[in-house]
Amino acid sequence: MSGTQPAPEFELPNVGAGPDPCSLATLSGAESFVVLLFHHDDECHDCRAQAKKAGERFAALRARDAVAVSVLPRDRERAEDWQERFDLPHPLLVDPEGTAGADYGQPVRLPMFAELPVFGRLPAVAIVDTRGAEPEVAWTYRGRSTWDHPSMTTVLEGLDSVRE
Repeated sequence: MSGTQPAPEFELPNVGAGPDPCSLATLSGAESFVVLLFHHDDECHDCRAQAKKAGERFAALRARDAVAVSVLPRDRERAEDWQERFDLPHPLLVDPEGTAGADYGQPVRLPMFAELPVFGRLPAVAIVDTRGAEPEVAWTYRGRSTWDHPSMTTVLEGLDSVRE
């Protein structure tokens, strides 16, 4: 769950708050920590709940000089639907090819069926520490099933451990 490694750069379309397109470089210039929430599908109840909880904990994240970033491996239209329905206060990035998820080690349950939500990418969270010369992945959570999402309390505890 913890340890550091270089954080892969990304630049993806953003349908939520913040710049569009949105990149790690842009976020690194404004935030000390970037909490990447790699959702597995737009139809997943737990993914929706996680994105909404991140929005509800926006102030707690800001108090830690951090921002949540939801990364949805679906097309722009589905991501825009999420933003319309949930009005997230943080970036909601569109990653239809799952490139950023793969770069950050988001697990794939059964690669031969990756395009099917129930078999595709599993949920993951990566906390990127941007305080140094180069951004580093300082904490990760990799789901073992489509229902294995960390609570925002767990994510905030992970963030606090990185901040110390």
